[in-house]
Amino acid sequence: MGYTALARRYRSRDFDEVVGQEPIARTLRAAIDAGRVGHAYLFCGTRGVGKTSMARIFAKALCGKPDAGADDPVNRAIMSGQDTDVIEIDAASNTGVDNARELIANCAYRPLRGGLKVYIIDEVHMLSTAAFNALLKTMEEPPEHVKFVLCTTDPQKVPATIQSRCQRFDFRAIPSSLIGEHLASVVQGEGVKADRDLIAQVARLGNGSMRDALSLLDRLMATGSERLTSKLLEELLGLPERARLDRLLDAIANGDARAALEAGAGLLSGGVSVDQALEALLERLRDLLVLSACGGETELVDLEPDARREEAARAERFDAAGVSHMIALTENVQRSAKSSALPRALFDALLVRLALAEKFADAAALLAGGGSSGGGARGSPGARAPARETEHAAKKR
Repeated sequence: MGYTALARRYRSRDFDEVVGQEPIARTLRAAIDAGRVGHAYLFCGTRGVGKTSMARIFAKALCGKPDAGADDPVNRAIMSGQDTDVIEIDAASNTGVDNARELIANCAYRPLRGGLKVYIIDEVHMLSTAAFNALLKTMEEPPEHVKFVLCTTDPQKVPATIQSRCQRFDFRAIPSSLIGEHLASVVQGEGVKADRDLIAQVARLGNGSMRDALSLLDRLMATGSERLTSKLLEELLGLPERARLDRLLDAIANGDARAALEAGAGLLSGGVSVDQALEALLERLRDLLVLSACGGETELVDLEPDARREEAARAERFDAAGVSHMIALTENVQRSAKSSALPRALFDALLVRLALAEKFADAAALLAGGGSSGGGARGSPGARAPARETEHAAKKR
């Protein structure tokens, strides 16, 4: 048999296995137990957060054999989208009014096996306006044996007339800590060795999407390495090495423009694009911002204990206001670099600006005897420059 991707093999099969969407799972299960199942549901959320899996689990609880286990043929058919009473429709390829009319006509037929027929319409926002209008009456008063579950990544495109006929559930992005726990169980199940730092990094790169994180883990396992490490991930994706970013941040903290430029050149010489380097820098600056504002024990930063201690010590050299300004500068340069013919020049200019942030103080603030408008690193050489320039400006006046 062919290889099945991790995202398919390790997707949730019942309400207890759902990761990151437990409140929704509890609500749906309680509705079934209380006999208060609505006729239409709308599942909203970004990609890979469990909308379709939840729809299948819900349909299995309604139409399948919950006591028979996941290996039951009926339950397997529902979870794979191949059951006769649980019909999955891809709205992206069935957008027209004729497709909606066909669905309405099929609603009249009773289920072949059980007492309910469930329609799961994926990416429902792709339906045309005419198709939505054709569904209005059926969505409001469907046959008693029909239930609808609509899934979408863009709820703003679903007409209010449709939404008002559904019970809406918003799926949140899955916290990277929960993604990391699930990835660790997958790695153990696959019999593969992986560093804890690697699992945490893959979880963060998933950006709240379990499927994206599992797909990335699949790529790492495909390398055939005996042990999955952060170094392997950096080589596979062309990510900046953490050690080089450490040197860059230390140079910024020291106010050393030359060292910052050399560290930046080292990042780019490793095959990293300017955009990737800026994105990685933004992520590290965000960690420093949170650690500086909230302290080293905050749960708002996902780092392994050793990396957390190191980053917390580095954050003590920065202040939250200064790092916030650095993030704004970096984000502006990132947007400009995408359309620039010389993104490297913008990148280098940014590094100098970050390293010498204290010297870029506002002229009015200097004349008024104020400090730095930019701020940044505590105790950097540049931190003493505004005071000297202010004194000189005052004497000239």
